[in-house]
Amino acid sequence: MPDVLMPRLSDTMTEGILVQWIKHEGESVQRGDVLAEVETDKATMEVEAYDSGVLTRIIAEPGSTVPIGQPIAVIGDESGATPGSSPVTTSAPTEQPGPGSPEPKPVSPEPKPVSPVPTTASAVPPSASSSGPDAGRVPSSPLARSLARRHGLDPAQITGTGPGGRIVRADVESAIAQADEHTELADVTRHTKVVEVTDESIPLTSMRRITAQRLTESAAAPHFYLTSVVDVGALLGLRAQVNQTLGDAAPKVSVTDLLIRACAMTLRSHPQVNSSWAGDHLLRHGRVNIGFAVALDEGLIVPVLHDADRLRLTEIANEAHRLTERARSGRLAPDEFTGGTFTVSNLGTYGIDHFTAVINPPEAAILAVGAARQEPVVRGGELAVATTMKITLTVDHRVLDGATAAAFLRELVAGLEHPLRIIL
Repeated sequence: MPDVLMPRLSDTMTEGILVQWIKHEGESVQRGDVLAEVETDKATMEVEAYDSGVLTRIIAEPGSTVPIGQPIAVIGDESGATPGSSPVTTSAPTEQPGPGSPEPKPVSPEPKPVSPVPTTASAVPPSASSSGPDAGRVPSSPLARSLARRHGLDPAQITGTGPGGRIVRADVESAIAQADEHTELADVTRHTKVVEVTDESIPLTSMRRITAQRLTESAAAPHFYLTSVVDVGALLGLRAQVNQTLGDAAPKVSVTDLLIRACAMTLRSHPQVNSSWAGDHLLRHGRVNIGFAVALDEGLIVPVLHDADRLRLTEIANEAHRLTERARSGRLAPDEFTGGTFTVSNLGTYGIDHFTAVINPPEAAILAVGAARQEPVVRGGELAVATTMKITLTVDHRVLDGATAAAFLRELVAGLEHPLRIIL
């Protein structure tokens, strides 16, 4: 009386979850009938019967997890014999008991092994006879054979992944998909060498883990976003003049340096934005500490310019340059990347036109800066060309309302378009 074993239905499967039984106890089954559905690590697949008879016992209940090779049901003979009943044997003779001899025991046939490990589709299961009507026939389910015929596929060319190398529906569907792909890409791949690509497991660095924790915390805050387009022609012109005046004696002033200076001056006149959410109260900061995002191979870090509103533009440039070098060499001290009250993230150097940044908690806002581009604009009713840049303010709605944040952004834009205001 053969057991129905949990088959290996995928190359990475170690156990399966019994989803539902298609057949029920007491029902007759034929070889190839679908008995149950099993959820593997990749998909939900069918378990087929490899023996005909009666489903006498269901061992695994729906929802249970069963390791590969463990029994999930028992199929009895057509008489409906159940486990524990005495099987009738005709293939082995028994000795007649003599006087005083113990009662002889019937000889039971050896149970037929059902291997859960896939073999090639051409393998013949142990139950097949080389001289019977199935001689030379590829073991497959009726559903799989029907599907293969409809698509003009030869079962002998299909590799079976079911127990005993049996071809199941999933094998035929995979062969159909491969045939379609081969037909579509034959011309392209004829002279292309196939390179095996494997996945790589990359351990988390401490920086990446902390970044993930903080940004997950930030995602819990209700965000809203405000975007403005800035005419930065005057700002870029001022930067060129300042750098020409400084020469090679000091680090060049960057667009980010100018943005930090502009944000610091604007925060001083809009202290509501220079605040944090503190659970049961708002914390309005007395110092203006501007962080700026620096991308490293290990992740993202935000050095902080403390008291940025009290620093001249050249001091901001020097300190930002120093902190960036320390960040890239992994030598930032804790007080050099903590205590920020506002952050600037500039991806314009990567050619990004516009993006929204995630707030660096517990700060209430962050400014995302895109690339400066020449674009057509209308001035005095005439079409002209201007250098513009999109900036987006991400705001924690628990701390700030739309009107308050919009007033801050409007004044920031005015400062960037008239840069003498932010350096005098």
